Amino acid sequence: MSGDTGGKRVGIVLVSHSADVASAVAELARGLAGGGDLAPVAAAGGLPGGGLGTSAELIAGAARAVDTGAGVALLVDLGSAVLTVKALLAEDDELPEGARLVDAPFVEGAVAALVTASAGGDLDAVASAASEAYAYRKE
Repeated sequence: MSGDTGGKRVGIVLVSHSADVASAVAELARGLAGGGDLAPVAAAGGLPGGGLGTSAELIAGAARAVDTGAGVALLVDLGSAVLTVKALLAEDDELPEGARLVDAPFVEGAVAALVTASAGGDLDAVASAASEAYAYRKE
């Protein structure tokens, strides 16, 4: 793991069009990461009143909730979630400093990101571990 996070851990936000999917992936990642003292992870799925979609408000709130000062990795499920996160990143004050959109598969990337962040990896290590999940073979 590169870098020194000063005891702080990278936070992870899982952005999905569905609140149920985002919550389920967060729960799965927590379970597969081995329990114990895990890095902060938050689900940001659906619209504030329910229903499918992505909400800049929910994403920004989740990012603030997991921000410990070591950076925030945002993993997304589908196209418009990418656009919403990119729009938030373009604004100076919407997301915590050090927030980053990570190009990774949603489920496998979430697990890899949480394991790496919980082990003390910095934002670069977390993003790299999540992105490397594209190479996981299932045959």
